Amino acid sequence: MVELVNIEPVCVRGGLYEVDVTQGECYPVYWNQADKIPVMRGQWFIDGTWQPLEEEESNLIEQEHLNCFRGQQMQENFDIEVSKSIDGKDGSGISYSAVHSFKLSRNHVDWHSVDEVYLYSDATTSKIARTVTQKLGFSKASSSGTRLHRGYVEEATLEDKPSQTTHIVFVVHGIGQKMDQGRIIKNTAMMREAARKIEERHFSNYATHVEFLPVEWRSKLTLDGDTVDSITPDKVRGLRDMLNSSAMDIMYYTSPLYRDELVKGLQQELNRLYSLFCSRNPDFEEKGGKVSIVSHSLGCVITYDIMTGWNPVRLYEQLLQKEEELPDERWMSYEERHLLDELYITKRRLKEIEERLHGLKASSMTQTPALKFKVENFFCMGSPLAVFLALRGIRPGNTGSQDHILPREICNRLLNIFHPTDPVAYRLEPLILKHYSNISPVQIHWYNTSNPLPYEHMKPSFLNPAKEPTSVSENEGISTIPSPVTSPVLSRRHYGESITNIGKASILGAASIGKGLGGMLFSRFGRSSTTPSSETSKDSMEDEKKPVASPSATTVATQTLPHSSSGFLDSALELDHRIDFELREGLVESRYWSAVTSHTAYWSSLDVALFLLTFMYKHEHDNDAKPNLDPI
Repeated sequence: MVELVNIEPVCVRGGLYEVDVTQGECYPVYWNQADKIPVMRGQWFIDGTWQPLEEEESNLIEQEHLNCFRGQQMQENFDIEVSKSIDGKDGSGISYSAVHSFKLSRNHVDWHSVDEVYLYSDATTSKIARTVTQKLGFSKASSSGTRLHRGYVEEATLEDKPSQTTHIVFVVHGIGQKMDQGRIIKNTAMMREAARKIEERHFSNYATHVEFLPVEWRSKLTLDGDTVDSITPDKVRGLRDMLNSSAMDIMYYTSPLYRDELVKGLQQELNRLYSLFCSRNPDFEEKGGKVSIVSHSLGCVITYDIMTGWNPVRLYEQLLQKEEELPDERWMSYEERHLLDELYITKRRLKEIEERLHGLKASSMTQTPALKFKVENFFCMGSPLAVFLALRGIRPGNTGSQDHILPREICNRLLNIFHPTDPVAYRLEPLILKHYSNISPVQIHWYNTSNPLPYEHMKPSFLNPAKEPTSVSENEGISTIPSPVTSPVLSRRHYGESITNIGKASILGAASIGKGLGGMLFSRFGRSSTTPSSETSKDSMEDEKKPVASPSATTVATQTLPHSSSGFLDSALELDHRIDFELREGLVESRYWSAVTSHTAYWSSLDVALFLLTFMYKHEHDNDAKPNLDPI
């Protein structure tokens, strides 16, 4: 009896795929894929291109090769090889013939030695060409033969093993996954490919490795079944089906009946992928591996609610409690007032008992967190999260801490990436500090920028510098030449304006003149209709500098948003970390066409890939102390 050998699957592509050697198939580990990927064993390769031969022909050639040359070594024919000239003739000028020949269906193979093998086509045209060239004095091999090599050009070594993954990124999709199942897998593959290119270019000296895993949570949900499809009219059915498969997800999420199903679907899939990855990489948790989440569109809102535990039922209970606490101002009798007082005392006593009961339950059993891991970075791409938070009653606060919308103990860093023409994306910073609505988002560097300024060193700058009101009595005589603090109010910049102006403003805005030039600043906010001469500017700036620089002057104008003479925001009103990051528009980009395509343009962007990896690799050398550097 033949003993069956159980061959374990072989991990390839950094552990993302497994190869079933017996079946000759490759399948992904962390996501489902309907079509199996065929795997072909490469034995014989074409010289030059190093492409493998078809497996059927390769197996026949390999079997014939072993039958004829088993036990021989290549160096046995070394002397013969040296004596032959390039055209295939020996020293006497007589052409030599093949040692062995083997006929295939459409080709034949000639062995001139153990390691000199040629493949020839048996097509009529190839035969004629060989005959003509051989009559001209060329050898058969040099005229129409294709040399074959047994084995690949490079041998595998232990160093070929990819670096151990120290940071995993879960990529969460938004709406539309039902319409195009498997799209998040393709999008994640594009993002992974872009990240690999950036890693080779900018992070090749790091021993760490970042891996991207798609999170497909929509296809497993049943929701209403086919009820919506059954009530859909037949006219313009294609458009209606597209809306049912995409925009309907937003209505499902705002529905109190189906919202929990969406939340649990994403939560369970995130925990499943994390547990599966840790089981296959036991050292990940022990060595302090980190986890980040990249969410797109509606996926940002669902991920946020999972991390924070937000629940509309809890919000409704809080609103009811506030209504009960409000005094009833209508007239009522003494007996009615007495009964309401007793009811209020009874409710307060009942609430105290419920709190004590909840406290006992909490002490007896520890509440399991929604996610099995701590989120290091939460990247939102094309996110409507700010609209959802605003509709839930989130209003700007007085501190520049991220904790106002997402506590740091839940997620270390929140970053909002958006394209300027993305109609679905909104800013988050004005929900923390209101005046950030007049502060430009941080421009994301182009991937091919040399020596870019680190993001943490970039100072906030105004979109619309407010005109500084001045005292009529003493300041009328001061020169009215525009400066960063006295520039006229400009119309709010439309994100669709020419990239020439935006790019120029971004470059100039990051390059201010030093303190010796006073308040002179070449930035997007220094644009003015009048351009004074250099001599006039110097004199007027010296005069203008006095009331601004003197803190004790009673005639100094009050500004809506305090900022320094360089046109940047006062550090006392800054956020702890910037959250909103804006992609740069293309040089020849139509704002209307971009509004249609920009929402799905993040996946293959090399600029986005560089931005993500910058923050993921930065944790090793991160310094929590915020640098106090002048903008350059």
